[in-house]
Amino acid sequence: MVRQHIYELYLEHTLFINNWDLVDISSQYLVGAFLRSRDRSPLYQLVASKSLWERRIAITATFHFIRKGEFDDTLALAELLLDDPHELLHKATGWMLSEVGKRDLPTLEAFLERHSFTMPRVMLRYAIERFPEKLRLRYLRGFGGSCGCKGTN
Repeated sequence: MVRQHIYELYLEHTLFINNWDLVDISSQYLVGAFLRSRDRSPLYQLVASKSLWERRIAITATFHFIRKGEFDDTLALAELLLDDPHELLHKATGWMLSEVGKRDLPTLEAFLERHSFTMPRVMLRYAIERFPEKLRLRYLRGFGGSCGCKGTN
């Protein structure tokens, strides 16, 4: 009951959540944790918002799911944010994709196979920042695909 009240208060007051660090340190704990075992449609409402900060809340809230090995919502929201005009969303989305890749590199590579040629460059750079250099360079040069590299260093 208390967690739900905090979640509702947070989302009722997003007008006052107006910078990236506030979003990043709060959304996974207040939104992601609350929605983990619930309907996640509020994330899709947030990602469709006109508010940059509500869209960022949507994608960064999924960090809670990523830490639990759940990637579907992150990938679905990332697809919705591919055409977003704001670099702060590109960075956040790339960061979440990178976190997916830390835990499941083939899942991230499958996403990149579909989207690396059209995704914003900043989003791509953040998503592949921990890739082995040879693989990272392939994506940056627009070739995509696995180079057979192992690991994420």
